[in-house]
Amino acid sequence: MAVVDRALRVIDADTHLTEPVDLWTSRLPERFRGSAPHVRFHEPSGTWRWVIGEKWCSLVGNYSMAGWPEFPPSCPPSLDEADPACYDAKARLAHMEANGIYAQVLYPNVIAFEGHAFMALDDEALKLACVRTYNEYQAEFASVAPERFVTLAVLPFWDLEASIEELRKCHESGHRGVLWAATLEKHGLPDFTSSHWDPLYAEAQERGLSINFHVGVGNTAEEIEQAMNRSSYDPAANAARSSMSFISNARTLGLLLTSGLCDRFPRLNFVSVESGFGYVPFLLDSLDWQWANSNAPAVYPDRMFPSEYFKRQVYAMFWFEHKSLALLPDYQDNVMFETDFPHPTCLHPGLGSAAPAPAEVIERDTAIVGDDVMRKVLSDNARRVYHID
Repeated sequence: MAVVDRALRVIDADTHLTEPVDLWTSRLPERFRGSAPHVRFHEPSGTWRWVIGEKWCSLVGNYSMAGWPEFPPSCPPSLDEADPACYDAKARLAHMEANGIYAQVLYPNVIAFEGHAFMALDDEALKLACVRTYNEYQAEFASVAPERFVTLAVLPFWDLEASIEELRKCHESGHRGVLWAATLEKHGLPDFTSSHWDPLYAEAQERGLSINFHVGVGNTAEEIEQAMNRSSYDPAANAARSSMSFISNARTLGLLLTSGLCDRFPRLNFVSVESGFGYVPFLLDSLDWQWANSNAPAVYPDRMFPSEYFKRQVYAMFWFEHKSLALLPDYQDNVMFETDFPHPTCLHPGLGSAAPAPAEVIERDTAIVGDDVMRKVLSDNARRVYHID
């Protein structure tokens, strides 16, 4: 069995923190608890699901698959049957120790992927309170080992001023980055590259907080329902859909690198999360090629080529892929390692998973790219982006 060198502080740049079923019913101010997001038994499907406002949302165990003995669409029917490392800080630390992981960057589940349902709530004060409650819970979780858990601020993206205020509050409480959506226009908001958002980007840049685009964040209710539909689940269709969701961040990078956003905020780091690395070299070649052939250098003489912005301030990630890693040395300063724990596609071996353990992946990939490159992608880059000592 492969063993990670403990002298190398491996940073897992994409993991997920499962929300407890009573997160909002027990923590929201009393006046909101009757309408708080909660878990309820769904009679037609015989499953426990999250309910947000009037919307039935994801199954309670859908995002907590690590160690589950069956393949999807099966998932833990309750969190009592999921790995406690999904939601318990001490159990998470034990999982990290067992897998040679020093620190983890924490992403949410329900409040990230079901953002459309939070946005649809009628009560503006309730919507904001839900976001604040999650951020406070996240900070409390991380307080067990603040040097080993990196928290990211979830923002009320439907309200620019409230988002800026929450960003400031979260930074002061220890959050080291911002979770943001790349598909805001799907919800009737300005595109993420619009100057409308410049006050928020300026605040993040000033505070040294990265902007993190996680695949699936910002999807519509219809897109989420299609992804979660167990009644018509087909593994072949799921393989295609899941793979296309990874590559969806190619659009994000394309817009980011050609829009002038990086020009306006040259010290702001942007991260493409859970989207893989292998397509990045082609994408950058394509963007540069089209930039030159569209006469953009003449129209925008003060701008750099897209690939130059990428090298200066943009990051991608990888976890399971290996056939494309021979290209990694050329991008070694702009890529980070992730496990996606505890999602169905994470690096967690078991009866219901074909995944190897993180240590096996690290050993395999080190043989491809070498120790010096792996040190950067396993540790140095994430330490720089997320201010980890």
